[in-house]
Order: sequence, then C-alpha cells, then structure tokens
Amino acid sequence: MKTQILDGKAIALKTEAKLYERVAQVKEASGGRTPMLATILVGGDPASATYVRMKQNACKRVGMDSIAVEMSESTTTKVLLEKIQSLNTNPACQGILLQHPVPPQIDERICFDSIALNKDVDGVTCLGFGRMSMGESAYGSATPQGIMRLLSAYNIDIESRHVAIVGRSPILGKPMAMMMLNANATVTICHSRTKDLPKIIENADIVVGAVGKPEFIRADWIKDEAVVIDAGYHPGGIGDIELSPLHGRVSAITPVPGGVGPMTINTLIFQAVDSAEKGMLKKN
Repeated sequence: MKTQILDGKAIALKTEAKLYERVAQVKEASGGRTPMLATILVGGDPASATYVRMKQNACKRVGMDSIAVEMSESTTTKVLLEKIQSLNTNPACQGILLQHPVPPQIDERICFDSIALNKDVDGVTCLGFGRMSMGESAYGSATPQGIMRLLSAYNIDIESRHVAIVGRSPILGKPMAMMMLNANATVTICHSRTKDLPKIIENADIVVGAVGKPEFIRADWIKDEAVVIDAGYHPGGIGDIELSPLHGRVSAITPVPGGVGPMTINTLIFQAVDSAEKGMLKKN
C-alpha cells in the first residue's frame, strides 16, 4: 500500500498565497489600514518565544502587521488581564494570541476567557469552545481546526468513521473530539485513566496523537489502512506516535515535522484574516 503523506507545510503555503490577496483587499477597502494580530508572551521560555516569532513571520508573509507584547516572568493575573482588555478595545487589533503556557502564578484560564470572542482567533475561550461544540459561529482552537482543514484538503472522509483521540487537553484533545463529532464521526477520547488503550486504538479508523509523550502510541497498535494524525513534536523531530513502521501500511499519515505544526500556525493566521474582514470591512 502506498501511504499518502498529509503535507501540512504545502497546504499552508498554498493558503498563504490566497490570504495575501484577502489581506490586500481588506487594506484597499478600509482606506489603507493593515490588519493586525497581537501576540502576548509572558516570561522568557525559549520554545514559546520561537513559536511566537513563527506566528509573527507568518503574519508578515500574508501582509498583516503583528504587535509583540512581551511581559515579565513576574507578571500577575491582574496586569495580564488589563493588557488583554486594552487589546480587546483597540480597534487596530483584529486578533489576540496569548502564548501557552504562562508562568504558574497566572490564572491562564481566566486570562484566556477574557479575550473578546471576535478576537479569539486562536480558539482558546470557553465561550468559543461551547459555541463551536454546539455548531454555532466561533473560531476553532488552532491545532484541531488545522487538522480538520488538512483532512479536508486531502479529501479524507470522516463521516461514520471511528476516531480515537489520545489526549484531552482543553486546546487540543477536547476541541478535536467536538469537531470530529460535528463531522459525524464516532469518537473515543483516551487519556491517562483509559483502560485497554492498545485495543481501542487498533479498532480506530483515524488515530489522533495528542498526548505530549514521544512515540507513546506504538505502531503495532494501529490497524492497516488507518489514517494517522500526529499532533506531537519532541526533540529529534519525533511525535507522539511511532510513525516509521507505519509507512506502506496505513492509508495516510502526517509527517513530523511538516504535518500538523504548519497547519496550526496557518489556521491562526487564517482566522485572524477572517476576523479582519468581519471587523474592518463592517465599519466601512
């Protein structure tokens, strides 16, 4: 069997060309104003700083502005909330990204939920999650929404298939489950208390690895012709799933790197452009 490679990097590059055109149209229709994404980085975590730079660079590639808000490691919840509120009311800002994780003294959930729904382009608020789950208008959490867009780009059918999601984080596993459910899949959410995990996975048509542990999901747990989505990334370029033995046995697979990661960033920018179109053009 030839295994189809779900190339997130290639799909993201194609999308950026279209987003560039959309941003140019927004600029022209709004009298030359440029859409802007605000990125908030609290503390000096090197990995978080790298992710923020990647998102800012993606903004540049599509013609958007980005403003980098950098706050100290000692920032309090109150101070961060004040900063988010100032961006909520700033008409020049069309999207807000609060980079996860924040330092432990900050209540991350309260800060996420303080982001205005129309500017929650990373899909992190409880309100956005609830609306998305109920099929109402809201921006999806960037990584699972990116996975859904990647599957759609390769015409991979989801309806009536059994999806096993390994991980239940509020910004990946849980919204992924709701998106798959809304696409008419039968969904099993697996986590640290799940019994007989290999048996559940071997019965799944689509496996999503979102557990955050290198190669935790073993290749021999996965059945032939399954679709394999690896949302993990660890040093050495490995993911949450043992991928190498699956080539030639499963029907489709995301590479690590180059699969889910580029689609996460691309989805953030895609949703920021959508927010700009709705906000900036509505006022003209």
